[in-house]
Amino acid sequence: MNTWRGLNHRTLRANLPVRLTSTFHKPANIASLLKSSAESSAESSPEIEVNGYVRTIRKQKRIAFAAVGDGSSLQPVQAVLTPEQALSLSTGDSINLRGKWQKCPPGKAQTHELQVTEATRLGYNDATTNPIQKKYQSPEFLRTLPHLRSRLPFNALVLHLRSQVIGSITNFFNKEGFVQTHPPIITSSDCEGAGEVFTVSSNASKDSEQKSDDGEVEHFFRSPKYLTVSSQLHLEALAQSVGNVWTLSPTFRAEKSDTPRHLSEFYMLEGEMTFVDDANQVMDVIENMLSTMARDLQGSHTVQQILQAKSTQTSEEAAEEGAVTAEELSRRWQGMAQSDWPRIQYAQAIETLEEAMKQGTVFHFTPSWEEGLQAEHERFLAEHFGKGQPVFVTDYPIEQKPFYMSKTPGRDRTVACFDLLVPDLCELIGGSMREHDLSAIQKVMQERGMLRTLTPEQQAAGESEIPDHKLYEGKHAGTLDWYLDLRRYGSVPHGGFGLGFDRLLCYLAGVGSIRDVVAFPRWYGRCDC
Repeated sequence: MNTWRGLNHRTLRANLPVRLTSTFHKPANIASLLKSSAESSAESSPEIEVNGYVRTIRKQKRIAFAAVGDGSSLQPVQAVLTPEQALSLSTGDSINLRGKWQKCPPGKAQTHELQVTEATRLGYNDATTNPIQKKYQSPEFLRTLPHLRSRLPFNALVLHLRSQVIGSITNFFNKEGFVQTHPPIITSSDCEGAGEVFTVSSNASKDSEQKSDDGEVEHFFRSPKYLTVSSQLHLEALAQSVGNVWTLSPTFRAEKSDTPRHLSEFYMLEGEMTFVDDANQVMDVIENMLSTMARDLQGSHTVQQILQAKSTQTSEEAAEEGAVTAEELSRRWQGMAQSDWPRIQYAQAIETLEEAMKQGTVFHFTPSWEEGLQAEHERFLAEHFGKGQPVFVTDYPIEQKPFYMSKTPGRDRTVACFDLLVPDLCELIGGSMREHDLSAIQKVMQERGMLRTLTPEQQAAGESEIPDHKLYEGKHAGTLDWYLDLRRYGSVPHGGFGLGFDRLLCYLAGVGSIRDVVAFPRWYGRCDC
């Protein structure tokens, strides 16, 4: 019930009620409740309220015990009920409990328990048909139940971790003066110049089969559009308006990859920095961002609970693909929290791999300058140079990278770029300096066949179709012409990066598949609920 009263005589005359106080009491969060009990010496507390789900219940003749969780903690609270209060309760029910939080007698496993004075069942669970069971269930099976699997304690912790990592990184960017932006999901081009894209269409257009006068199907946006594969190009435009920018946005790729590292819909954390002329400046920001986040969170309740889950995992869980021990996961956090990450050039990486082969290391793919680094090579480099820390590999061959990357100063064979490798997971981040000179980027696009020849109609239209100043050797950039405008009109040296956010969560949670850190994963052949 709310308490209301007039604020003053003017308010009374206007008859405008103002809410002064509320008798609403927020139910206790179980994680906070357990933390406070560990820090308090009080024998009991005033009456509290708890909402949650019954994980287990034991009914005896004169008493009943229920383990209740709410997704905030791996450990539940123990609720002590009368037989009458527990009569209608069963595992999986959602409940509201009121009672006193009291210290347990010596010798019990838990330090505190909830002495229930009032119990209300809010939702009934049909345990006979509920597919989520107490016994071990494989990740493959649980992926068929994305709407229910997040109720499992560990999966709930991963959702908490996602939220806290976002919060920490957001705070970092705010302090560093970056502007958070929202680039579009629907775009006119594939910014990487490669890869499969999802085409956007309208059901209404399909049903009506609208056609233009020449018989062509009319597109909703007048021409084909796609779900974005990266926000980079739009971030470059925004960065030249407000300075350093970042975004955490969904990204889509229609690749038929069936690996633990790939999804069709995933989140990318991308940043662009203006008035920088050295890739080391971009790498400095990345290192500071991730090491700050790791230091912020490694001692948090959520991370400690995840480590506890790893230390008590079953033999079936330990045998899952990509599973790590608590010690291994702790080393990941410690390595990321440190500073001064190694930075090596691609040429040095190839030399190191070749020398390792001479010393007896066996690779499925022979390392070579032309073929690039395979996952097995990246794992070796991360372990060899990083020794638990992330490792930057810089200055890749120009042929291996997209058109927008600028050349390494003083070299023609490499571009000023980098990949960040982490132990076990391999590549986590890619970034580069962007080519900001118009003629230089047009030349690369011409060499890669990205510029289009004018059609006879365009040639006849002359200036009214495509102005001469937008042509390069008689060719134009098509849907990327707006991107070249950024170089035509006051461009500045700039660089940026893209971080696979879901891969980062895999690494920090010790989860083997990216499909298990995303609440509703989509991959080739699967888009459940």
